[in-house]
Amino acid sequence: MSLAIVEILEKKGSMSDVDLQKEVKSNFGEVSFRELNRELMKLELGGVLWVSRLMKGKRLVELTGKPMLG
Repeated sequence: MSLAIVEILEKKGSMSDVDLQKEVKSNFGEVSFRELNRELMKLELGGVLWVSRLMKGKRLVELTGKPMLG
């Protein structure tokens, strides 16, 4: 799923976590917010993307531009 997240962000650019979840759902079927957050945290720790707070309950997800390893 992390590869799909990266591909979506490469194609569409930065987006909110809510929009990203919709995109991932259209590719994978049902994906819980908890699963999405787990993947985002892994990718953020790996330096692949950033997650920053937009407003209460909404976050912006954007790629760092570094290549994904593994």
